[in-house]
Amino acid sequence: MDHQDKNTSEDEVIQIKSPRISIVRHLRGYFFAGVLITAPLGITFYLAWLFINWVDDTITPLLPPAYNPETYLPFSVPGLGLLIVCIVMTLIGALTAGILGRFWVRTSERILSRMPVIRSVYSALKQIFETVLSKQSDAFREVVLFEYPRRGSWALGFITGKTEGEIQSSTEDEIVNVFLPTTPNPTSGYLLFLPRRELVILSMTVEEGIKMVISGGIVTPPDRRPPSERKVVVSASNGDQKTIQAADE
Repeated sequence: MDHQDKNTSEDEVIQIKSPRISIVRHLRGYFFAGVLITAPLGITFYLAWLFINWVDDTITPLLPPAYNPETYLPFSVPGLGLLIVCIVMTLIGALTAGILGRFWVRTSERILSRMPVIRSVYSALKQIFETVLSKQSDAFREVVLFEYPRRGSWALGFITGKTEGEIQSSTEDEIVNVFLPTTPNPTSGYLLFLPRRELVILSMTVEEGIKMVISGGIVTPPDRRPPSERKVVVSASNGDQKTIQAADE
């Protein structure tokens, strides 16, 4: 009887603990779900708020008090500096579209071209902005897979343009400019000049590729290729061997 009573008491203890454990697990799951939802939103809004405040603190004090709405209001207007920047950029773009605006731009470029150090910085920055903001540019609009830093080891990169000039004329292959970002900071990386035949063009978007790089591979985009294209496999290239081969080869 004592043994049966002991087993009965143990069963009652297990039955009492099980609901408590289940409740703790549910609460823990709800907590992590809340963190997963609020953390990205909170960090995004916080960074946006810091940027808006930085623009406001830089631009708003430049306004004359008579034209500053905060002079007449008992509170500050968030985003006022950012709005002013957008309006000024739009007006400058409209003014440079005219004859006087183009003349002013050409005159400024001639002056800058005579400055030894500044002309190099200005030329590089202008070319970068024209390439990135151009609607017809293919910069950072294709995600590629290629072997790096050795054969059989694959890396994710972004095509930034077609190689031209001395680099292209020095080889028989069609070379493209590929930017290899680092994890978790995609703004730093390496510029590689690779033969196009050794690149695997991926179906993922640039945004998905950047997310994958930042997350260190934790965020993996789905395979949106049709079933027929999924039969194409990638094999390590060896000299003149093709990088992409069909599955039945």
